[in-house]
Amino acid sequence: MTNDATSLAEAIRKGRLTAGEAMQAALERADRLSGLGAISHVDAALGEAAARAADERLALNIQAKGGEGSDDVPFAHMPFAGVPSLAKDLGGPFAGLPVSAGSRMLEHDGEGAPDSDLAARMRASGLCFFGLTTVPEMGLSLSSEPATGPVCRNPLDQTRTSGGSSGGAAAAVAAGIVSIAHATDAGGSIRVPAACCGLFGIKATRGVMPAGPGFGNHLGGIASELAICRSARDLMTIFEAVKGDARGPFADPELVTPDDRKLRIGLLAETGSDHPTDPARSEAVEAAALALEADGHTLIRLNWSVFAGPVEASGIAFRDMIAVNLANFVAAAGLDAEKAEPLTQAFIRHGGKVTGGALWSAMDGTVHASRALWDLFAGFDILVTPMLSTAPPALGSFPFDHGDIDLQIRRMTDFAPLAALCNMTGFPAVTFPFGADGDGLPLPVQIIAPMGGDRLLLKLAERLEKQGRWQHRHGVAGLDMRGLDA
Repeated sequence: MTNDATSLAEAIRKGRLTAGEAMQAALERADRLSGLGAISHVDAALGEAAARAADERLALNIQAKGGEGSDDVPFAHMPFAGVPSLAKDLGGPFAGLPVSAGSRMLEHDGEGAPDSDLAARMRASGLCFFGLTTVPEMGLSLSSEPATGPVCRNPLDQTRTSGGSSGGAAAAVAAGIVSIAHATDAGGSIRVPAACCGLFGIKATRGVMPAGPGFGNHLGGIASELAICRSARDLMTIFEAVKGDARGPFADPELVTPDDRKLRIGLLAETGSDHPTDPARSEAVEAAALALEADGHTLIRLNWSVFAGPVEASGIAFRDMIAVNLANFVAAAGLDAEKAEPLTQAFIRHGGKVTGGALWSAMDGTVHASRALWDLFAGFDILVTPMLSTAPPALGSFPFDHGDIDLQIRRMTDFAPLAALCNMTGFPAVTFPFGADGDGLPLPVQIIAPMGGDRLLLKLAERLEKQGRWQHRHGVAGLDMRGLDA
């Protein structure tokens, strides 16, 4: 487990390489892999300045301790001191990085807005940001292919998508340009790209992650921001570093500390005839559940029929809430919708036509979906499900050259049937790779818990990661440069 952000931070802390050297390695790999399309904007000077500041802090710490290479852990509150990273071109914002959300409507020069609360906390953890990752226009797809460019390719098979909307983040992490990257999730946008690229991601319990002060990516509570990672331990660390005290519209949820009690594990290995999951991915879900059963937990097999209603309600609510939010944003910012891609324009038009009553009805559907999920969890403690129904599809599978928004929602639901459900209901969900298919592509698994069960999800992901069923294909820039990933 050496190819991750924790290992890179340790190497920097112990003087095996400097933060500046790690940044240069990341910048060089970003340039060399520019054809991958993972990064939409690079600011080398910003990244180099952040790395210099990290090295200066580290030098002062070593001087205070009276020697180099101390095994003591400096910056206990900065677990990723000196580690290069990238922000997503949606959400945040991160000071110095001008967000365009993959759209001609927002293309502009300048430094953008000040740090969001989450951005400030991620920087405080020691991460050094030097650019923005590619997204689909306005985050409206599970593939990251904006007309503005670049088209983001999957590092494991460049003919396939890396997912969306955090597809650039996942591609950059999987390719080892960076070891960890900021990401957002309003309908699976962290978990789907992580699943496409053999990585780890969590959509946290509603209210756990800060979204202020602007709340521009709040979306009525369905969105959550954090990161895409190469290991469960990295995901645990960044989660603990930025969670809580969100100062938003929801009370801070009480996070449950997992214990050693035996769990009742709900197993949903299939996703119905309308959104069928292929056998390889169903078998991976089954294998993960059986691995947990071998630890003494109880397995309870479930049928798709009990989830079909909440999933359908979630899709309708996602469509209307996203569209209304987008239409309001375009109007308030005075943007020219004619500059947007055809599908984005259709979402904007739909959002402008949704009545208050229709939006209320859609949101009411999510309330009942949440209650239905709570009722289901009366029979089990966690739920193990597929994350994706198929391997990552070919580039071009989610085109924007049409105005059929219901077709787009259907395509996304077909690919990730149980993604939006957690955004709409507020429940936490984690995804991680649990093996590879015959083409060497990841077999992802999703685990869902009741609200507040985030730490249990992370603990279970770490437990299943230890089976070693997935190996990263690419090392991390900086670590492999020095042979430190051996």
